[in-house]
Amino acid sequence: MAELAELAGSTAPSTVDFHFDVMCPWAYQTSLWMRDVRDQLGLTVNWRFFSLEEVNRREGKKHPWERDWSYGWSMMRIGAVLRRRDMALLDAWYARAGRALHVEGHKPHEPEVARHLLSELGIDPAVVDEAMADPTTHDEIRAEHRKVIDAGGFGVPTLFFPDGQCLFGPVLYDPPSGDAALRLWHATTAWLEFPHVYELKRPKTRADEAAITEVFRPYLEARDWVSIDRGKVVEFRPPPA
Repeated sequence: MAELAELAGSTAPSTVDFHFDVMCPWAYQTSLWMRDVRDQLGLTVNWRFFSLEEVNRREGKKHPWERDWSYGWSMMRIGAVLRRRDMALLDAWYARAGRALHVEGHKPHEPEVARHLLSELGIDPAVVDEAMADPTTHDEIRAEHRKVIDAGGFGVPTLFFPDGQCLFGPVLYDPPSGDAALRLWHATTAWLEFPHVYELKRPKTRADEAAITEVFRPYLEARDWVSIDRGKVVEFRPPPA
């Protein structure tokens, strides 16, 4: 493992911006891998936002910032307030809210559940009200969402590296750990040497689809929004206003 860590650490960036939406089960699985790599290599992970509600908004429907409460957007507003205090607080919030939705099948997108999860983390649940009362949290999320869109991005997980390069993925449902996590990190960052390689995609078999559905079952049962498939990866759309 030490040799792998040395190899990955010598050829890969030491900082990455990881754009996520708590609603996305794919981003959650990738975040588990990202944390494993971070802990092994001492990598700095900056958690950033992206809104699936906004990117999938239908014409004539409200933007998420025009709603009193808006699923992933509101969870990110809570995260924005926490990040201003310490990136580690956003890290903890994403980890806990993500586990609640994608593993335990709870609803962190409901205000009372969000308050309960914050209490579990030892954070004042009044942060929910603070975030909802602060209009600048909208600006913070919009700016980070726009960064992905301006780079040609369309979903999460999206990674930005110090040289400005942007990669979508890796998209997976069974995040590797240990040596395997480092090998995937090395394979991912190897793409930075080839900025005009745009896509390498593995088709999903029916067996893959069945396995993915089983892993995502807690999320599928807890969500209060409609999923769509654009031929890339499952994304998410809120119900009509």
